[in-house]
Amino acid sequence: MWTETTRSQYAREGRCYASDPDDAEWRPVAPAMPPSKPLGRRRRTDLREVVNAILSVLRCGCPWRMLPKGFPPWRTVYRYFAAWRDSGLWVSLNHRLAMASRVSGGRSTGPSAGIVDSQSAKTTESGGPRGFDAGKKVKGRKRHIVTDTGGLLIAAPVHPADIRDRDGATVATARTWLFIGSIQILLRRLTRQKKQ
Repeated sequence: MWTETTRSQYAREGRCYASDPDDAEWRPVAPAMPPSKPLGRRRRTDLREVVNAILSVLRCGCPWRMLPKGFPPWRTVYRYFAAWRDSGLWVSLNHRLAMASRVSGGRSTGPSAGIVDSQSAKTTESGGPRGFDAGKKVKGRKRHIVTDTGGLLIAAPVHPADIRDRDGATVATARTWLFIGSIQILLRRLTRQKKQ
Protein backbone atom coordinates (compact mmCIF):
# COMPACT_ATOMS: atom_id res chain seq x y z
CA MET A 1 0.00 0.00 0.00
CA TRP A 2 1.26 3.49 -0.82
CA THR A 3 1.86 5.53 2.31
CA GLU A 4 3.74 8.80 2.72
CA THR A 5 6.79 6.77 3.86
CA THR A 6 6.77 4.28 0.98
CA ARG A 7 5.91 6.95 -1.59
CA SER A 8 9.02 8.95 -0.63
CA GLN A 9 11.21 5.80 -0.69
CA TYR A 10 10.23 5.03 -4.27
CA ALA A 11 10.02 8.62 -5.58
CA ARG A 12 12.21 9.28 -8.61
CA GLU A 13 11.94 13.09 -8.76
CA GLY A 14 14.97 15.12 -9.77
CA ARG A 15 16.12 12.72 -12.48
CA CYS A 16 15.53 13.04 -16.19
CA TYR A 17 14.27 9.44 -16.43
CA ALA A 18 12.87 7.16 -13.73
CA SER A 19 15.59 4.61 -14.49
CA ASP A 20 18.43 7.08 -13.68
CA PRO A 21 20.19 6.27 -10.39
CA ASP A 22 20.21 9.08 -7.83
CA ASP A 23 23.46 10.23 -6.19
CA ALA A 24 23.23 7.66 -3.38
CA GLU A 25 22.64 4.84 -5.90
CA TRP A 26 25.52 6.05 -8.09
CA ARG A 27 28.09 6.09 -5.25
CA PRO A 28 28.70 2.29 -5.21
CA VAL A 29 28.85 2.19 -9.03
CA ALA A 30 31.36 5.01 -9.57
CA PRO A 31 34.43 3.12 -8.20
CA ALA A 32 33.68 0.20 -10.55
CA MET A 33 33.90 2.40 -13.64
CA PRO A 34 37.16 1.91 -15.55
CA PRO A 35 39.60 4.85 -15.48
CA SER A 36 40.46 6.81 -18.60
CA LYS A 37 43.19 5.29 -20.75
CA PRO A 38 46.54 7.01 -20.26
CA LEU A 39 47.18 7.26 -24.00
CA GLY A 40 45.04 8.53 -26.84
CA ARG A 41 42.25 11.08 -26.76
CA ARG A 42 40.84 12.18 -23.43
CA ARG A 43 37.49 10.68 -22.54
CA ARG A 44 34.72 13.18 -23.20
CA THR A 45 31.82 10.85 -22.41
CA ASP A 46 30.31 11.00 -18.93
CA LEU A 47 30.20 7.37 -17.75
CA ARG A 48 27.27 8.12 -15.45
CA GLU A 49 25.25 9.15 -18.51
CA VAL A 50 26.33 5.92 -20.25
CA VAL A 51 25.04 3.88 -17.28
CA ASN A 52 21.83 5.95 -17.27
CA ALA A 53 21.36 5.15 -20.97
CA ILE A 54 21.97 1.42 -20.43
CA LEU A 55 19.46 1.38 -17.58
CA SER A 56 16.97 3.20 -19.81
CA VAL A 57 17.33 0.49 -22.48
CA LEU A 58 16.86 -2.14 -19.76
CA ARG A 59 13.71 -0.54 -18.38
CA CYS A 60 12.11 0.54 -21.69
CA GLY A 61 13.22 -2.36 -23.86
CA CYS A 62 13.90 0.07 -26.70
CA PRO A 63 16.45 -0.70 -29.44
CA TRP A 64 19.83 0.99 -29.06
CA ARG A 65 19.12 3.24 -32.04
CA MET A 66 16.02 4.61 -30.30
CA LEU A 67 17.76 5.89 -27.18
CA PRO A 68 16.08 9.17 -26.17
CA LYS A 69 17.83 12.45 -26.86
CA GLY A 70 19.97 13.70 -24.02
CA PHE A 71 21.97 10.48 -23.70
CA PRO A 72 25.35 9.99 -25.40
CA PRO A 73 25.13 8.66 -28.98
CA TRP A 74 23.75 5.13 -29.12
CA ARG A 75 26.91 3.73 -30.75
CA THR A 76 28.99 5.11 -27.86
CA VAL A 77 26.60 3.66 -25.27
CA TYR A 78 26.58 0.27 -27.00
CA ARG A 79 30.38 0.24 -27.28
CA TYR A 80 30.67 0.76 -23.51
CA PHE A 81 27.94 -1.84 -22.84
CA ALA A 82 29.80 -4.45 -24.95
CA ALA A 83 33.22 -3.63 -23.46
CA TRP A 84 31.87 -3.88 -19.90
CA ARG A 85 30.00 -7.09 -20.79
CA ASP A 86 33.18 -8.67 -22.15
CA SER A 87 35.33 -7.51 -19.21
CA GLY A 88 32.89 -8.96 -16.65
CA LEU A 89 32.25 -5.56 -15.03
CA TRP A 90 28.51 -6.17 -14.59
CA VAL A 91 28.98 -9.61 -13.00
CA SER A 92 31.62 -8.36 -10.55
CA LEU A 93 29.58 -5.24 -9.67
CA ASN A 94 26.51 -7.42 -9.02
CA HIS A 95 28.60 -9.71 -6.80
CA ARG A 96 29.99 -6.79 -4.79
CA LEU A 97 26.55 -5.19 -4.35
CA ALA A 98 24.93 -8.50 -3.37
CA MET A 99 27.57 -9.04 -0.67
CA ALA A 100 27.05 -5.46 0.60
CA SER A 101 23.28 -5.98 0.70
CA ARG A 102 23.66 -9.23 2.62
CA VAL A 103 26.00 -7.58 5.16
CA SER A 104 23.72 -4.56 5.63
CA GLY A 105 20.87 -7.00 6.26
CA GLY A 106 22.87 -8.67 9.06
CA ARG A 107 23.84 -11.77 7.06
CA SER A 108 27.19 -13.27 6.04
CA THR A 109 28.65 -12.23 2.68
CA GLY A 110 28.29 -15.68 1.11
CA PRO A 111 24.97 -17.52 0.77
CA SER A 112 24.57 -20.87 2.49
CA ALA A 113 21.75 -21.99 0.19
CA GLY A 114 20.53 -21.18 -3.30
CA ILE A 115 17.36 -21.40 -5.33
CA VAL A 116 17.44 -22.40 -9.02
CA ASP A 117 14.74 -21.57 -11.57
CA SER A 118 14.54 -21.30 -15.35
CA GLN A 119 12.48 -19.47 -17.95
CA SER A 120 12.22 -20.08 -21.68
CA ALA A 121 12.03 -16.89 -23.76
CA LYS A 122 11.39 -16.39 -27.48
CA THR A 123 14.25 -15.01 -29.59
CA THR A 124 14.99 -14.39 -33.25
CA GLU A 125 17.50 -16.26 -35.38
CA SER A 126 19.73 -13.20 -35.67
CA GLY A 127 20.23 -13.05 -31.90
CA GLY A 128 22.54 -16.06 -31.61
CA PRO A 129 21.93 -19.69 -30.63
CA ARG A 130 18.40 -20.79 -29.91
CA GLY A 131 16.46 -24.01 -29.63
CA PHE A 132 12.95 -25.38 -29.09
CA ASP A 133 11.74 -26.12 -25.55
CA ALA A 134 9.19 -28.87 -26.23
CA GLY A 135 7.78 -28.71 -22.70
CA LYS A 136 6.87 -25.03 -22.97
CA LYS A 137 6.55 -24.91 -26.78
CA VAL A 138 8.97 -21.97 -27.05
CA LYS A 139 11.69 -21.46 -29.67
CA GLY A 140 14.44 -19.34 -28.15
CA ARG A 141 16.66 -19.43 -25.08
CA LYS A 142 16.39 -20.80 -21.60
CA ARG A 143 17.54 -18.51 -18.79
CA HIS A 144 18.56 -20.15 -15.55
CA ILE A 145 19.03 -18.09 -12.43
CA VAL A 146 20.45 -18.94 -9.05
CA THR A 147 19.47 -16.68 -6.17
CA ASP A 148 20.19 -16.75 -2.48
CA THR A 149 17.27 -17.26 -0.11
CA GLY A 150 16.71 -13.48 -0.05
CA GLY A 151 16.26 -13.34 -3.84
CA LEU A 152 19.65 -11.78 -4.70
CA LEU A 153 21.03 -12.93 -8.07
CA ILE A 154 24.09 -15.18 -7.68
CA ALA A 155 24.45 -16.75 -11.16
CA ALA A 156 22.62 -16.55 -14.48
CA PRO A 157 23.61 -18.92 -17.29
CA VAL A 158 21.64 -18.59 -20.56
CA HIS A 159 21.29 -21.47 -23.06
CA PRO A 160 19.39 -22.35 -26.24
CA ALA A 161 15.89 -23.44 -25.10
CA ASP A 162 16.28 -27.08 -26.22
CA ILE A 163 19.34 -27.67 -24.10
CA ARG A 164 19.25 -29.75 -20.99
CA ASP A 165 19.89 -27.88 -17.76
CA ARG A 166 23.34 -29.47 -17.34
CA ASP A 167 24.69 -28.71 -20.86
CA GLY A 168 25.59 -25.77 -23.03
CA ALA A 169 27.47 -22.47 -23.19
CA THR A 170 26.19 -19.07 -21.99
CA VAL A 171 25.00 -16.30 -24.28
CA ALA A 172 26.85 -13.24 -22.98
CA THR A 173 24.46 -10.40 -23.81
CA ALA A 174 21.33 -12.09 -22.47
CA ARG A 175 23.22 -12.97 -19.30
CA THR A 176 24.51 -9.41 -18.95
CA TRP A 177 20.99 -7.95 -19.03
CA LEU A 178 20.02 -10.20 -16.11
CA PHE A 179 22.94 -8.88 -14.07
CA ILE A 180 22.21 -5.23 -14.98
CA GLY A 181 18.62 -5.69 -13.82
CA SER A 182 19.86 -7.22 -10.59
CA ILE A 183 22.29 -4.32 -10.09
CA GLN A 184 19.50 -1.77 -10.42
CA ILE A 185 17.43 -3.63 -7.81
CA LEU A 186 20.44 -3.94 -5.47
CA LEU A 187 21.30 -0.23 -5.76
CA ARG A 188 17.78 0.76 -4.75
CA ARG A 189 17.68 -1.82 -1.96
CA LEU A 190 21.02 -0.69 -0.51
CA THR A 191 19.97 2.96 -0.64
CA ARG A 192 16.72 2.19 1.21
CA GLN A 193 18.60 0.11 3.81
CA LYS A 194 20.98 3.00 4.52
CA LYS A 195 18.09 5.45 4.95
CA GLN A 196 16.43 3.23 7.58
